[in-house]
Amino acid sequence: MEESEFYESLEQLKKEANASPSGAEEAASVEKSEPVSIPKRRGKIKYKIYGLHLSDPKWSEVADKIHDAEEVIWPQEPKPISGKCKLITERILSLNENDDPSPLMAEWTELLQPTRIDWITLLDKLNDKNRFLYLKVAELLLNEESFETNIRDYSKLVDVHAKENRLEDAERILKMMNEKGLTPDILTATVLVHMYSKVGNLDRAKEAFDTLRSHGFQPDEKVYNSMIMAFVNAGQPKLGESMMREMEARDIKPSKDIYMALLRSFSQRGDISGAGRIAATMQFSGISPSLESCILLVETYGLAGDPDQARNNFDYMIKIGHRPDARCTASMVAAYGKKNLLDKALNLLLQLEKNGFEPGVETYAALVDWLGKLQLVDEAEQLLGKIGAHREMSCLLRFILASVICTQELGSRKRRYQRSGYCYSWWLCAGC
Repeated sequence: MEESEFYESLEQLKKEANASPSGAEEAASVEKSEPVSIPKRRGKIKYKIYGLHLSDPKWSEVADKIHDAEEVIWPQEPKPISGKCKLITERILSLNENDDPSPLMAEWTELLQPTRIDWITLLDKLNDKNRFLYLKVAELLLNEESFETNIRDYSKLVDVHAKENRLEDAERILKMMNEKGLTPDILTATVLVHMYSKVGNLDRAKEAFDTLRSHGFQPDEKVYNSMIMAFVNAGQPKLGESMMREMEARDIKPSKDIYMALLRSFSQRGDISGAGRIAATMQFSGISPSLESCILLVETYGLAGDPDQARNNFDYMIKIGHRPDARCTASMVAAYGKKNLLDKALNLLLQLEKNGFEPGVETYAALVDWLGKLQLVDEAEQLLGKIGAHREMSCLLRFILASVICTQELGSRKRRYQRSGYCYSWWLCAGC
């Protein structure tokens, strides 16, 4: 009985072992059939990196701006050109200055459907090969829709024409710009200030300068220099000086050339006070008096009829180490001539001669002019022997000599010149 029970128990275990996989599968199927779901999240997802809440909507705007900036930093590549379009491109590049590029540009546009970067690539090639054709095509593109023209395109063309002294072309571009309803920006107004100042159109230069100020732009040194030179060339040095004072108030130091231009303008008008102010400002700015500035002061006082102050500046020039030249000495002689101070003029020449100075043509011309006004023909003739060796003597000096001679008896004077070996007609005509 015990053995039979033992075998029966083995068979029972075997049956249970065979039946267990199906039961496990049923249990697994029961487990799989049970529904499984993730609990729902309440509220918005918040992404936080280094303390920045990237889930904020503003970061989407930042991403868009970064994308736009990338397009500027890494611009799009131009379209590849091949086939017929390539042939037309070569024909455009081979055009002459007098050819009309419009038909080829229209055909090129139809084939390529270009964007702005394609047009810019073509313009760069034209600029390298034919500058004049480049300007012509660039002007035509101002009306091209696919070029996406902006105000900077206009200002670039105006700047190019202005630098090459093509005023009419620059004004034509400016007119096109105004017709499109575009008002000159700061860059364009700056170009116009330089252009109109250079050609001497003071009214238009002032208009462009006022446009700059209306934009709230503070003029830089170059703009100030252009406006000052415009005032100087228009004969209004006082307005130029006021512009210079405005520069100094803004801690912009004028250049030596600006000071000299103002000093020269005041000197030409005999404006003692204006020239004195500029000279004092130059010294205060640390600019040492040069030979040119000293000569201009001498000329200023000479034109104003103050030979004593002219002589003081003349002596000061020598004191600081500048050697007077023929022009400066002529200015002193002319200053004495206005007051008929012949003795002082002769003493000056004698003193300079002792120091090794040799009068030049300009000095002799001033003396001859003075002696002619005094009707001292004999003295003028004596100068003739001294200046006969100066072959570079100007036509003006010959005319002055002839005028002096003609005030007396022409016949006798002519015979005297012929006897002394000088040809009267040569003095009138030679070298003119």
